[in-house]
Amino acid sequence: MSTANYNIAAVARSDAIAGKQGDVSEVITGFRGLFDEKKGGGLETRKEKYMPMVNNFYNMVTDIYEYGWGQSFHFAPRNKSETFETSIFRHEAYLAFKMEMKKGLRYLDIGCGVGAPGRNMARVSEADVVGLNNNDHQIAKCHTYAKSFGPQKQVSYVQSDFMKMSETLEKASFDGAFHVEAMCHSPDKLASFKQVYEILKPGALFGGYDWVVTDLYDPNNAEHNKIKSGIELGNSLPTLPLYSAVIEDLKRAGFEIVEHRDVAADYDPNTDITWYDSLDARYTDFKNFAHTRVGMWCSTQMIWAMETLRLAPTGTSDVHNLLTATAKDLVLGGKTRIFTPMYFYLARKPLVA
Repeated sequence: MSTANYNIAAVARSDAIAGKQGDVSEVITGFRGLFDEKKGGGLETRKEKYMPMVNNFYNMVTDIYEYGWGQSFHFAPRNKSETFETSIFRHEAYLAFKMEMKKGLRYLDIGCGVGAPGRNMARVSEADVVGLNNNDHQIAKCHTYAKSFGPQKQVSYVQSDFMKMSETLEKASFDGAFHVEAMCHSPDKLASFKQVYEILKPGALFGGYDWVVTDLYDPNNAEHNKIKSGIELGNSLPTLPLYSAVIEDLKRAGFEIVEHRDVAADYDPNTDITWYDSLDARYTDFKNFAHTRVGMWCSTQMIWAMETLRLAPTGTSDVHNLLTATAKDLVLGGKTRIFTPMYFYLARKPLVA
């Protein structure tokens, strides 16, 4: 996920930015260059350099995400009777239910972030969850939070590239695997799904929520392409695939498709709040003030002042601008319905290959 709705002081306090890097200008410039064909960037470059690209991105934004969004870095459908936090937890619990998670079984949380979804799913199901992540900063947080919030005995973590999981994890050793908006970072969906297939036991389920474009996306529409490119840049994605291509890659990897659908399409304006509501610019809701023109101007000026006074590292303004811009693109993607961050799929590894 991505949001510009964060506590400004988080930028200065961020371990990932201020404490470890001091100057992020070179990092953010290099990151943007991967998306600029004039500077040697482009899709193939992003696929080739996916690991440093994603790691640099999360080194810059992890602490900001936590302060502004929470420890679960994903969106969720929300009923008007729910709080934001409740909707996030319900979204995770639903996945645990669909995955048939239960006590005594072991599941892999692919691209686990700072571990909150996996911890919550372990808590509601009593299953054991192994979080997989290749980012040093996030893995360190996972261990810290497991000790602080639990359930410590049910969760553990392994540092590995999910494109090379079978080199780190024992084959056919997990009772199931899932991800929550994490495999959108994959440079090759088919290859990553084959890796998941390898580490699962026969009959095991694989499920997740993925970022995709819908049938309403028109590749010949300039505005659609602008929105799509903005989401890719602001969230460190190689590309946004069509949902049907993702399902086809699951099949090609050997999985049987149990079900798939766009959870965002269930939205009912009479009872629900849109998944992008927290990013939308509306003066009528104080929580969304940060995304209005006035709110963004205020935050931009504050960050500029902090950077000028060296209370925030050089390059912080560019990180802020990146998150602000992608928040707008995410909202436009949601409003036009050409994009969804919660395309749900559930697949099964056959009992007999």
